[in-house]
Amino acid sequence: MIRPFPINPTLTAIALAYRNPDVALIADDVLPPTPVAQEFKWLSYDLAQGYSVPDVKVGRKSYPNEVEFLATEVQDKVVDYALDDFIPNEDLEADNQGVDPMGTATMYLRNLMQLAREIRVANLVFAQATYPAANRVVLAGNSQWSDPVNSDPVAAIGDALDVPIMRPNIAVFGQVTWTKLRRHPKLVQAIKGTAQGAGQVSRQEFADFFELQGVHVGAGFVNTAKKGQAVSMSRVWGKHATFLYRDRAAGPQAGVTFGYTGRWGSVMAGNIPDEKRGYNGGQTVRVGQREKELVVAPGVSYFFENAVA
Repeated sequence: MIRPFPINPTLTAIALAYRNPDVALIADDVLPPTPVAQEFKWLSYDLAQGYSVPDVKVGRKSYPNEVEFLATEVQDKVVDYALDDFIPNEDLEADNQGVDPMGTATMYLRNLMQLAREIRVANLVFAQATYPAANRVVLAGNSQWSDPVNSDPVAAIGDALDVPIMRPNIAVFGQVTWTKLRRHPKLVQAIKGTAQGAGQVSRQEFADFFELQGVHVGAGFVNTAKKGQAVSMSRVWGKHATFLYRDRAAGPQAGVTFGYTGRWGSVMAGNIPDEKRGYNGGQTVRVGQREKELVVAPGVSYFFENAVA
């Protein structure tokens, strides 16, 4: 019988836990969390208001021109997310060789919650519909950065950064995209200042070259197979790239940023006694979070769909 906490008195407590390392998950970097209430409002201002300048001259006895700033108020609400794991009392009462069943369950549940959030953010940020038509392009054939001879990511990215009304300050890549882009001969030559096209560039070199604050690479994996089927691992972040303007200080009522995550409260973790399950009951461990991922200013970004083959 397979048990969640098998005991072997001849072995020391060495655990092999397969999970995405924290450095592979970038959701909090791309759509940073900001505190909100359970129901909250955020304001969307007309683009023209900040760029259309009226006549500012005023006569000695006349009134200055009067302007009015209007905003669209968007009503929103956080979404509840949670996962449970039931642990029978017999597992809790057994000699678990220093392993805390409830602590282990909490760790795994938290990991799955983080992975679920990573998937939500990736699906939103790497979706064509998220971006205005003028702020996106689909690469194909020899324009894809996986073609080292015909494509020119230096020119493509440089031109793209001039399109948004606010210049992007971070880059977001799927791992496969970044791996192929960082060793592109034209990029290596431009950044290293050499005719030699072999090698690869670092994230910091890339950020400095394009005058960005940071480069974030989504490296997480998810099993896409249905329960009971053979494991099928795939990348959470696809073969795309996007460049965003991010302001961590921006929130629902002030500031401009591509997007953020409205979060109500902190992560919840606890246990609920359940005496009706199993032979002699047990404890249900629950981990939850209330949040809503939002893209509020897509005009400050540029998206490369299918950046590599």
